[in-house]
Amino acid sequence: MLKMIRNSALLMAIILCVVSCDKNRVFDVYKSVPNQWHKDSIVGFKITPPDTINPYNLFVNLRNTNAYKYNNLFLIVGIEFPHGKTIKDTLEYRMAAPSGELLGTGVGDIKENKLWYKENVVFKENGEYQITIQQAMRAHGKVKGVVNLKGITDVGFRIEHITKH
Repeated sequence: MLKMIRNSALLMAIILCVVSCDKNRVFDVYKSVPNQWHKDSIVGFKITPPDTINPYNLFVNLRNTNAYKYNNLFLIVGIEFPHGKTIKDTLEYRMAAPSGELLGTGVGDIKENKLWYKENVVFKENGEYQITIQQAMRAHGKVKGVVNLKGITDVGFRIEHITKH
């Protein structure tokens, strides 16, 4: 019993160190997608960047299971600026190797993917920005989009300080 308590304490210390040692993180939030990601379901994040001077790298983070059956993923990502301007991008990400094995990190059924969105972004306007992420998948050869996308469990957005070498 004492050995199990020591092992648990050691594991918690390692996790705390890894989480707290992420010096590049400015914003990193996930939102769960219940069961399936409906094509009309928009995942949103409100962010207030720390300054209007420094550049940052932006990422879309995803967690998926083996139930995800596609080689790629199409997303529509939008940024609404504090003064009303909106930018929308349609993005494609590779989610599986040619062998069909899902990409990403993680052990077991859940894979985590950190997908580049934009680099060297300077948030020039003070105030709150709204980030929106929506799936825009289409099955191969089909015109209509995939209504309910299976296998995506969490959608996240991350802002990082740019590391100087």
